[in-house]
Amino acid sequence: MKTAVVTGGASGIGLGIAERLRADGLHVATLDLNPAADDDFAYRADVSDPDQITAALTDVREKLGPVTVLVNAAGVEKYRRFQNLSFEEWKQIIDVNLHGVFHTVQAVLPDMMSANWGRVVNISSSSTHSGQPFMSAYVAAKSGLNGLTKSLALELGPYGITVNAVPPGFIDTPMLRRSEEKRLLGGTIEEHIQRTPVRRVGKPADIAAACSFLISEDAGYITGQILGVNGGRNT
Repeated sequence: MKTAVVTGGASGIGLGIAERLRADGLHVATLDLNPAADDDFAYRADVSDPDQITAALTDVREKLGPVTVLVNAAGVEKYRRFQNLSFEEWKQIIDVNLHGVFHTVQAVLPDMMSANWGRVVNISSSSTHSGQPFMSAYVAAKSGLNGLTKSLALELGPYGITVNAVPPGFIDTPMLRRSEEKRLLGGTIEEHIQRTPVRRVGKPADIAAACSFLISEDAGYITGQILGVNGGRNT
């Protein structure tokens, strides 16, 4: 049985992915700043801190075996007018959304290369298609993540490792609901639904289904791809 690590796996999209991969028959460990209390394989870790990642993965390997599946779903966003954005805030967003992926991929690569098989799925953002006002740091980080995905796919393909990205569209998560309450979405969720071709908000399960496929053996010839799951809002 393969072992997967899902960062940001305690809530929202990350939780949906972790639940789907368990249903698919994988051992799943999650890394999160606020890990689920009722999950034996939920670890508290800040993905921007490589030492915390190393400590968590050491225990994961001892209990579940080598890690050959990695889903990077941990993320943090900040709505801020660019001229009011401090460099410290900028760095925090980049550290979690981009540098965190650097740390986690480097940490699991020895297991994947030893197995000559691996799957990395990076959760990007549909905002990389068109930009998003007041989210310059987040969009910059996620755009960098798409580029990193493509480069790693070329570099790691000879080792049997595929690397793909899934940029979610409008997904119903606690983060989205908080943004709606703060009137940061440029309209209500219902108004956004009317601008979505499939006429519904996305669910974490929609993103999880795409990840499940990209991790499967059926997707072994797919790498370096940016698979948008957005109900047709970005094509």
